[in-house]
This record gives sequence, C-alpha cells and structure tokens, in this order.
Amino acid sequence: MTETSSLVMHTDLDRLAERVEKAATVVQALRDERDRVTRERDEVAQRLKDLEGRLQGQDATALVQELATLRKEQREWHGERREVASRIETLVKKLERIEG
Repeated sequence: MTETSSLVMHTDLDRLAERVEKAATVVQALRDERDRVTRERDEVAQRLKDLEGRLQGQDATALVQELATLRKEQREWHGERREVASRIETLVKKLERIEG
C-alpha cells in the first residue's frame, strides 16, 4: 500500500471511530432516559394505586346523597334553633311581665 492510501484508510477509520463513539454516547443517554422514565412511571403507578386504595368503597353517588342528607339535617337544626330562640324570647317577656 502506498502512504496516501494508508493515510486515507487511517482517516476513514478515525472518522468511523468518532461516529461509533458518538453513537455509543447517544445510546447510553437513551438508556439513562429510559431508566428515568421507567422509574417515573413506576412512581406514578404506585401513587395511582395508593389513591385508588383510599377511594375504594367510596361511591360518589352515595357521598352526594350523604351530603344532601347532612344539609337537610343542618336546615332542620337551624329551624329548631330558631324555634328554641323564639320560645326563650317568649319566656323572657313573660318573666319581665311577671316581675314588672
């Protein structure tokens, strides 16, 4: 071989080596990214599982009905409270008349 063809072959090999190194770097970066995404996916899956466990047995319709029942009871208690306050006011007026 001549010196020129040997130099060309060496240059081609150098370029090929650079490309292989760059490709290896890209492959490693992609593997790292895949590992990170896999960990993130697993964390999100665990969070979903935890949330599903906390919500298990809690039917949304039943919760809405319970809330409506509680609001109705609250209105009834407010009505009873007003009635008791009115009675107390009437009794206070009667006591004032008796004392007066």
